[in-house]
Amino acid sequence: MAEQESGATDEIDLETFAAAHAQGGYVLDVREPHEYVAGHVPGAVPMPMNEVPERVAELPRDRVVHVICQSGGRSRQVTDFLRGRGVDAVNVAGGTGEWAARGWALDR
Repeated sequence: MAEQESGATDEIDLETFAAAHAQGGYVLDVREPHEYVAGHVPGAVPMPMNEVPERVAELPRDRVVHVICQSGGRSRQVTDFLRGRGVDAVNVAGGTGEWAARGWALDR
């Protein structure tokens, strides 16, 4: 499969993600509901990891899906799953935990 518009990798660092987010990038938060309500990247769409297989049709196919969790582990697994189904997904390294550690705004 040729590389899609997300670039040469299926993982991006937090700075690259922040730039995409600032431009209205689609953010998929795969943490559990209690984690999401405790604080999430503004505009992130909640979809717990275990619901992704049955809800994959809800995701956009015309843009990059930035997959985020707390630290990058669950989002890595979801990214791999989504890419295997033709979704242009990238894992956000560091996740919401690193976003918050930098003092960047969280929605609650």
